[in-house]
Amino acid sequence: MYIIDDGIKLDAQIQMPADGSEKCPIVIIIHGITGNKDEKHLLEVSKMFSECGFATLRVDMYGHGKSEGTFYDHTYFKWMTNAMTVIDYVRKLDFVTDIYLCGHSQGGVTVMLAAALKHEYIKGLIALSPSAMRPQMAREGSFFGISFDPENIPEEFELWGGRKISGNYIRVSQTIHVEEAIDKYKGPVLIVVGTEDSPELVASTESAAQRYQNCEYVRIEGDTHCYDNHLDLMVEAVRNWIKSR
Repeated sequence: MYIIDDGIKLDAQIQMPADGSEKCPIVIIIHGITGNKDEKHLLEVSKMFSECGFATLRVDMYGHGKSEGTFYDHTYFKWMTNAMTVIDYVRKLDFVTDIYLCGHSQGGVTVMLAAALKHEYIKGLIALSPSAMRPQMAREGSFFGISFDPENIPEEFELWGGRKISGNYIRVSQTIHVEEAIDKYKGPVLIVVGTEDSPELVASTESAAQRYQNCEYVRIEGDTHCYDNHLDLMVEAVRNWIKSR
């Protein structure tokens, strides 16, 4: 299925709860930069939600997966409007009782921003390895290990795997203040991070967890950004939190 955002097709998939409920809450799941909706860690957490009586909607964001747009041109602004469009879409679904957001890495930051923008509609927020430090690093002149003059941003950057991205990504990132989004959202939050993720990311998740008014913070010892070592522990942390809702 596709969800249309300003003429751009976003590829999405809805999974209903395993118990066959006709009315249920739904979790919108958003991947990270260079990712897609069918990554293993997202499929596993989606399966868990289904087992707990929740529907899920996994979506490929602008320039990723099977959605339209180019990776080169994507920015936080595009992803934020994508997320708000998806929220508005699920609000119109007859079976939906409540809406939760779940995002990984850049998707984790996106759902943090979207929860602030659409706070009156969001029952709860789950941020998995959110790269909350990246906008500040853009303001300081650092992007995935690449140093640059933040006042004279290059036209493009080359990332791993030969991927290139426009300097507009940095320009937009510099305007994003995650702290303001955190202060805006008063609902329950879960943040999960692996201790073997980058030190900057781990530190930023600690700060975010302390700043949120109602946040549970779970560190998974010895795990990576995508939970390659202890995926079961990440899924279990989310399961425990969502069941407590």
